[in-house]
Amino acid sequence: MTTTVYEVGRIITMDPARPFATHVAVRDGRILAVGNHNEVTGWGEHDYDARFSDKIMMPGFVEGHAHMMAGGIWRYTYAGYHDRLDPDGGLWKGLQDIDTVILRLREAEAKLAPDVPLVAWGFDPIFLDTERLNRRHLDEVSQTRPIAVIHSNFHLLTANSVALAKAQFSSETNIEGVHMGDDGEPSGELQEFAAMFPVMRRLKIDFGDLARTDQGVVDYGKVANRCGVTTATDLYNDLPDAEVDLIETVTSRDDYPLRVVPKLNASTGTPAEVAARALALRARSTERMRLGGVKVMTDGSIQAFTARIRWPGYYRGPDHGTWNIAPEQLTDLIDTLNREGIHIHIHVNGDEASQVAIEAFQVALARHPNPDHRHVMQHCQMADAAQFRQIKALGLCANLFANHLYYFGDKHYEVTVGPDRAEKLDACGTALRLGVPLAIHSDAPVTPMGPLFTAWCAVNRKTESGRVLGKGECISVEQALRAITVGAAYTLHMDNEVGSIEVGKSADFAILDQDPLTVGADGLKDVTVWGTVLAGRVFPVP
Repeated sequence: MTTTVYEVGRIITMDPARPFATHVAVRDGRILAVGNHNEVTGWGEHDYDARFSDKIMMPGFVEGHAHMMAGGIWRYTYAGYHDRLDPDGGLWKGLQDIDTVILRLREAEAKLAPDVPLVAWGFDPIFLDTERLNRRHLDEVSQTRPIAVIHSNFHLLTANSVALAKAQFSSETNIEGVHMGDDGEPSGELQEFAAMFPVMRRLKIDFGDLARTDQGVVDYGKVANRCGVTTATDLYNDLPDAEVDLIETVTSRDDYPLRVVPKLNASTGTPAEVAARALALRARSTERMRLGGVKVMTDGSIQAFTARIRWPGYYRGPDHGTWNIAPEQLTDLIDTLNREGIHIHIHVNGDEASQVAIEAFQVALARHPNPDHRHVMQHCQMADAAQFRQIKALGLCANLFANHLYYFGDKHYEVTVGPDRAEKLDACGTALRLGVPLAIHSDAPVTPMGPLFTAWCAVNRKTESGRVLGKGECISVEQALRAITVGAAYTLHMDNEVGSIEVGKSADFAILDQDPLTVGADGLKDVTVWGTVLAGRVFPVP
């Protein structure tokens, strides 16, 4: 048994019994002791490692809502508004208007073989004060090659005429979400999955496939390592056996820096079939691949106007909220999964979707009480105080999309929900005041993975323009750090293993160059990550 004692500038443990320390002892990938030099060196012979003596150590960050395609998505062309870093640290400049989007697509198209479709991602029309991207714009790129531009929320895409024809979309099409232009023909914009899938299927676009390669899983580990994450979900996955085999193989390597927590897509079968598959997957869990939970998708995206929101509806924009599962079907699904003791994560963006989910859980938990279930309301962006009281009463958790406040807050204030409701979006303050177990997240690749930036969003609630949205919903730096560590671990039923630096837990650490407790609230986003430690193995950021 090899024991290593790390000397650290400061250890922020997230353990209220001992919030700070200077040394930690690690044995067999687990935390043996935490304290000062004398307190942790009494366990016998040990190696002494002072490489972190000028660093800050925190528990490895836990990303409770992200997608493994955050690595593989870079196989496609980035067409988003904001600057982004790829898994290797390469900078992709954001595109500020449709002309520059078209230019990048043309450059990418010129490099493709003749029989390969052009797929781009990250686009969001809400930032461009021009005509919405449509098939005619994409036809300028090519009238012979199918093109699909996936929007940043992954709930919409825009296709060119060739791609629409391959899906047999025409003026006669009667599928919800196939948007028609003024000429009575499909405009090219496809809203939500029922409308998107025919094009995706014919162009062989499969979000799951973006992670079903060795390199895709490796790149997800790179994304996580760069921002201090040691445990991350893959929160919507069909999880065929071949992919489970792949994830198990890659995560078992000594040089892989991440523990992965995939969740089964609940639309892969009937409720009984999904439950049976989740239980079978649970039995395949390993120390670094945790299976058995399920993700349910209810509504769409607020900025895409497909989230289901209550009266008075959208502020300035089309009022076409979309259900990805009918409410009556949702009740049956939740009841079945809860009865079988399966951990449920449920996507709810709009407040109507939140209410329908709450009522489904009320029915399910009344029929089959499930102690310590910790089912999670994911995103839950428009929930109000009354809904959070119901969430607390039912023992549910909330994982709020704090990054939205920065990236989309101005557009929510000005366009989608209006000033008053925008002030209450992602109400971390209310959730904590009412005692709701809280995590916060990035939903990478929708926004970049970066828990310290996510914490900054929850603490400051600043939009891209500098507007503060709902000062009363700001939380403290300490509360935000808890939400990206032990709070997120709690929502995954993993707080007994990760999320704090305590004896017996996995030796998972985020190594930082600055102290997030002393840089000030506005400095959180600028704290740099030196690297991570996973189960005692050290992974510097390349």
